[in-house]
Amino acid sequence: MLQSLHVHNFALIEDAKIDFAPGFNIFTGETGAGKSILIDAFGVVLGNRASADYIRSGADSFWVQAVFDISGIEAVKSLLAEQGIDEEDELFLRRRILANGKSQATVNGVQVPLAVLKSFSELLVDIHGQHENQALLKSDAPLALVDLYGREEIAPVRKTYRELYTAYLATQAKLTQLEQTGSERERILDRLEWEIKEITESALEAGELEALQEEVKRLQNSGKIMTAVNSAHEYLDSERGILDNLAAAKDQLAAVVRYDERLHNACESLESSWIALDECRRELSDYLSSEEYDAERAAYVEERLDLWYRLQKKYGDSYEEITAYLEQAQQQADELAQLESNIAKTKQLLAQQKGELEQQAQSLSQLRAKYAGRLASKVTAHIHDLAMPEGRFEIEVTAKDTLTKTGKDELTFLFTANLGEPIRPLLKVASGGELSRVALAIKTVLLNASGVPTMVFDEIDTGVGGVTAQKMAEKIAVIAKVGQVLCITHLPQIASFADRHLLIRKESTGGRTSTGLTVLDEEGRIQELMRMTVGDNVSEVAYANAKELLAAAAKNKQAR
Repeated sequence: MLQSLHVHNFALIEDAKIDFAPGFNIFTGETGAGKSILIDAFGVVLGNRASADYIRSGADSFWVQAVFDISGIEAVKSLLAEQGIDEEDELFLRRRILANGKSQATVNGVQVPLAVLKSFSELLVDIHGQHENQALLKSDAPLALVDLYGREEIAPVRKTYRELYTAYLATQAKLTQLEQTGSERERILDRLEWEIKEITESALEAGELEALQEEVKRLQNSGKIMTAVNSAHEYLDSERGILDNLAAAKDQLAAVVRYDERLHNACESLESSWIALDECRRELSDYLSSEEYDAERAAYVEERLDLWYRLQKKYGDSYEEITAYLEQAQQQADELAQLESNIAKTKQLLAQQKGELEQQAQSLSQLRAKYAGRLASKVTAHIHDLAMPEGRFEIEVTAKDTLTKTGKDELTFLFTANLGEPIRPLLKVASGGELSRVALAIKTVLLNASGVPTMVFDEIDTGVGGVTAQKMAEKIAVIAKVGQVLCITHLPQIASFADRHLLIRKESTGGRTSTGLTVLDEEGRIQELMRMTVGDNVSEVAYANAKELLAAAAKNKQAR
C-alpha cells in the first residue's frame, strides 16, 4: 500500500508531501489545478518516462519519493533479496531528474538501474487512465487479460507451450541450415577434404616448430659459431695459452704448499680450474671436428618452416590450434557425408515437435475458451451495474492457421450496449463513456488476479455522469475494500465515496504560482462537493444536497 508521496520542484508543485489512507483516496480540484501533474509525478517515481521540462522554473532538478508498506508482499521482498537490498516492511522508491536530463533512481537508498525500479513498481501499482482504456482496443489485449484471469490453469500450460515453441524454432532453424548446406554440399566437402589432406600429410608434431626455429637460427649463423669456437679453443690449447699458464701456476704452488698450509685452498682452486678448462677444451675440439655445414639439412629446415608458416596462416597459430581445426574439419566432413540422413532425422524431429505444439496449443485454446466465457459473463454482470442493463460483453476465441509464440488463438472483445443491437467488436462500437465502464468492469473482475495492492484511476469517469457516475463510484468503492485506490475525478458522485479526500488547488505566493494539497475534513468535503455540483451558486439547498450525497455514500459503503 502507498503510504506517502513527496514531490519536490515538479512543474507547479514546489514541495508537497501527501499521506494516503487505505481504501478510497480521492483527488479533486478545479481544471488546471494540477491533478494530472500529481499523477505524472507519481508515474515518474514508478519508472515512467521523465523529462527535464518538468523541473520547476528556477530549480536545477526535481525529485519524487514514494513510500510503500510492503509487509506481507512476498514478491517485493523476494525482489529486494534478489537485488541485494536490505529487506524492511517499508519500501522507499526515489527518482531525481537533473537539468541535463540525467536520471538517478534508488530503492531503499540503493542506486539501481531504471529497469529495476520499474520491476518494483509493477508489483505495487496499477495506473489506469484514458490511455489504458484505449489499450483495451489493441489486438493483443483480450488474450493477455484472459490469460491473466485464468492464470492458475493457463500459466503452466502456456509455459510448457513456450518451451516447446522455442525448441521447435531451434529445430526449424537447424533444418533450414542443413538444407542450405545441402545445396553446397559438394563444394564444401571438397574444400574440407583438401584441408584434411593438407594438414594430415604435413605430419606436424608438437614442439617441432620451436625446434626448427632454433635449428635454422644455428644454421644461419654457423660461420660465426665456428669462428668463435675455434678462437676459444686456441686460447685454451695454444702454446703458453690459458691451460699452460694454469699448469705452471699450479706446479709453482704445489712445490711450496707443504711449507705454508694457507696456500692449500689456492692450490686446489688452480687444480680444479685446470681440470674444468681442460674439459671445455676437449668439448670445443670435439665440436670443431664434428660440425660441418649441411646444405641439404638447411634446405630441409627452411622448407619445413615454410610449410609451418603456410599452415599457420590458414588454420591457426599453434600446433594445438591447427590440430583442433583438423578435428573440426573431420567432424564437418563426417556430418556432410551423413547430411541426407541428418536432414531426414531433423524433419522427423520437427514433425514430432509440431505435433506436441499442436496438442499444447489445443489445450491452451480449450482453457482460454473456458476462462473467456467466465470473464465475459462477469464483465457483463458488472456493466449491468454500471447503468447498461441491456449491455452484453463477449470474448470470441478463434484459431489461426499458424503457430505463434502464444499459441494459435486470436481473441476479440465483442460488445453491445443496447437490446436488439448486434454484438460487434468493441473497437467499432464503444463510445468513450461506454469504454470507461467496460474498462472498470474488467478491472473489477481482475482485481484479485492482478495482485497489485494499489490502483490509480486517472479520470476514468470521462464521458459519464448521473446514474452511471453513481454506479461507477459504487464499483470503485468495492475495489477499494480489497485494495488501495487513488482516483482523480470531476464527479461529486464518485468523490462522495472517498475514505480520504484531497483537494488540489493553485496558490499564489510572492509572485509565484504553485500547486497545493489539502486533506479535507467533513465540512471541507461538503464545501468541495457543493463546488463540484453547482460551482459558485452556493445555497442552503446545494449545501444540504452535498451533505446528503456524503451520507448516502457512507450508507452505501457500510451496506457492502
